[in-house]
Amino acid sequence: MRVLMLSWEYPPVVVGGLGRHVHALADRLVRAGHEVVVLCRQPEGTDAVTHPTEDVVLGGVRVVRVAEDPAHLVFERDLVAWVLAMGHAMTRAGLALLLEGWRPDVVHAHDWLVTHPAVALAEASQAPLVATVHATEAGRHSGWLSQTLNQQVHSVEWWLANRADELITCSAAMRAEVAHLFEVEPGGITVLHNGIEPKRWRVRAADVEAARGRHSPDGAPVLLFFGRLEWEKGVQDLIAALPRVRRRHPGTRLVVAGTGTHREWLVEQARKQKVKRAVEFAGHLSDRELAAAIASAAAVVLPSRYEPFGIVALEAAAAGAPLVASTAGGLGEVVLDGETGLSFPPGDVDALARAVCAVLDDRAAAGRRAKAAKARLATDFDWGTIAEGTVEVYRAAVVRERGALGRPKIGTGNVFL
Repeated sequence: MRVLMLSWEYPPVVVGGLGRHVHALADRLVRAGHEVVVLCRQPEGTDAVTHPTEDVVLGGVRVVRVAEDPAHLVFERDLVAWVLAMGHAMTRAGLALLLEGWRPDVVHAHDWLVTHPAVALAEASQAPLVATVHATEAGRHSGWLSQTLNQQVHSVEWWLANRADELITCSAAMRAEVAHLFEVEPGGITVLHNGIEPKRWRVRAADVEAARGRHSPDGAPVLLFFGRLEWEKGVQDLIAALPRVRRRHPGTRLVVAGTGTHREWLVEQARKQKVKRAVEFAGHLSDRELAAAIASAAAVVLPSRYEPFGIVALEAAAAGAPLVASTAGGLGEVVLDGETGLSFPPGDVDALARAVCAVLDDRAAAGRRAKAAKARLATDFDWGTIAEGTVEVYRAAVVRERGALGRPKIGTGNVFL
C-alpha cells in the first residue's frame, strides 16, 4: 500500500514517545513491502533559509520535512497559530506530492497537531483518513478544559476523531477515554499497543558500571525516572515519597532524566521535602547514556498521573530494570502488578513508597519480575505484529459519507465526571 503519514514529531525532531512510535511503524511498514511517505517538520525556531524543506529517503522511508514559514511564531507562546502554520506548510508539501503523480491509498494522522493538513490531503487525494490518538487534552489536565487554549485543542481533537474513517488508540484505557470525550463508538476504535526494539536497549557492562559510579559513587540504591518533566508525569509524587524510602533504605538517591516546563518547580519540591541533595536532575541523556542509567538503577519508577500508554515502561523492561509504576491509563496494561513489576494508584504517595521499598527489600523478586517484563516484549509489544495490525486497519478503511460537523459542546465542569 502507499501510505502518507503526518506527524509533528519524527527523528531527530522528537518531543516525546510519538516520534519514536511513528519512526518504528514507518520502518516496519517499509520492511513489509509498503511504500511510506512521512510528512513532518524541521526543528522549531528555524526557517527556510537555515533549514529548508528536505525530501530524502531514510531507511526506505521517504521523509518530507517541511521548513517553517517566515512568520514569527513561537510554539510555547502562539500554540494554535504555530500549529496552523505548520499545517499549512505540510498541506503545500502534500499537494506537491499529488501534483507529481504520487497518490496515497491511505492518509494516517498522528495526533491533533496534524489534523488540518491530514483532513485537507485526505480529501484532495480521495483517500480514507486513519487517525491515531496518542493522548487527549482533557486527559493531560485531569478532565478540566477551563482555559481557552484547552478548549481549542479539545475541539480539534474532537474534529479529528469524528472526521477520521478509522481510529486507533495505543491502549484500551485510551479507547474508553476517546469514545467518552469525542462521542464515538468504542467498537469502532482499534487498540494497537506501542512497540519496542529490544536490541536498541542492550548495554555493555562497562557502561552500566560507569553509570552506577556516576549517579551513586557510594553504592547507595538509585531510583530512576525518565521522561518529560510535566505535572501529569507525577514526578512530584516520587519526590514526596523519597523521604519515606530513605528512612527505610538510607542513602537512596533519585535520578530524574529529562526536560520540561516543570523542572524548576520540581527542584523546589525537592527542596521542600529536604531531599534536594539526594535528587539529581540529569537533564537530557543520549540513548546510550539512558540505557546505561536504566540498567544500573535499582528500580525505574513511573509515577504518572496520566499516561495514555507508557512507552518508557517498555524501554525500562528492555534494559532489564525492575519497574514500579502507577496504574494510570495504559501503564496498567503494560505493567502487570506482581508479575512484570509493582503498581500503585496514581497520586498515592504512601503506596508509591511502599512499592519502591518492596523492590529494595527483595532484590531477587524484583529481578524475576524484570525478567518476566523483558520476556513479554517479544510477544505483546513486537513492532512487526503492530505493523500487521495497522495494515489491517488501512485495508478496512473506506471513505465514509458524512454530513457537516458542527462545533462540539464543551462542558464547564470536569468532562470525566
